[in-house]
Amino acid sequence: MTAQVTDHKGGVWSIAVPIPDNPLGHTLVHLLETDRGPVLVDTGWDDPDSWDTLVAGVTACGFALTDLHGVLITHHHPDHHGLSAKVREASGAWIAMHAADTAVVRRTREAEPAQWLDYLLARLTAAGAPDEHLAPLRKARATGGGRKLPGLRAALPDRGIDPGELLDLPGRQVRAIWTPGHTPGHVCLHLEEAHPSARAPGFGRLFSGDHLLPGITPHIGLYEAPDSEGAPPGPHGAANAAEGTDPLGDYLDSLERVGRLGPAEVLPAHQHAFTDAGGRVRALIAHHQERLDRLRALLREPRTVWELAVAMEWNRPWEQIPYGSRNIAVSEAEAHLRRLVKLGHAEPVPGSGPVRYRAV
Repeated sequence: MTAQVTDHKGGVWSIAVPIPDNPLGHTLVHLLETDRGPVLVDTGWDDPDSWDTLVAGVTACGFALTDLHGVLITHHHPDHHGLSAKVREASGAWIAMHAADTAVVRRTREAEPAQWLDYLLARLTAAGAPDEHLAPLRKARATGGGRKLPGLRAALPDRGIDPGELLDLPGRQVRAIWTPGHTPGHVCLHLEEAHPSARAPGFGRLFSGDHLLPGITPHIGLYEAPDSEGAPPGPHGAANAAEGTDPLGDYLDSLERVGRLGPAEVLPAHQHAFTDAGGRVRALIAHHQERLDRLRALLREPRTVWELAVAMEWNRPWEQIPYGSRNIAVSEAEAHLRRLVKLGHAEPVPGSGPVRYRAV
């Protein structure tokens, strides 16, 4: 097994760990050398080929897997956290994650599959999804389906990552930056050391996870899950977009926080390293503002969350979006709708059921 490894100089490497059957292709797992041994930033997807690639990549960086001292997880998604349990088992490394995402991991491991099906049915029913979309979920619920939940083999972390914390990495200066939005506990890690290239403007390097990517926008959906605040009360409960979390608002605030850091280089978990973090932050803020403006225009005609998702612009026509991806699209539509409601630019139509929203 060979691995695509990049030496970013100054004791920083990246390993391209494949994501099976995913257009993203791979996760860039970063290896950071410390005085106690190398530390990984993320681990990659839990898949045999991905594992073999990660092991080969660590070797190509000049280390054995048993040399690993720790693992810093930017967020709980399976293409980042999936191999963490295997890494800990093979190396004895500790695993660190923000408490908000640790809670998601724990909830996923403990929840019955039926709880997730009930939650998804409740959320989609409240959004106004048609019967033909709900039918497969109802069938799975009635027949005891939904047994394969993602993330069940991911490790529970040994330690937390606190916002603003200077991490215990001897010989390195790495500070945790809490950047909720893509997930509630997403963190970026600022390597507060001079860039190996003295010509690079800005200070240090930023391991940005999925928060800041050079050519794509991370998914911003809902944070809620079964039994959490803001989740619908039952299969026919009506959700209110003014209630619960505000992931898009969190994301935009986090972008501004990262923009003020002014790192010389960004080392993201997908695509490639890049400079001009401030320019990318401005572009992403502008993108979401344009999207909010388009949604507000769509809401001149009252729509349910489902109808709003169908009318929104995606990377392909709605008819070509796979079933599971439509659920993700609905979640993203509601996240944007919540931002409009919280800004006072949209409101629910009284007496409508499922709830429709209109521009204000």
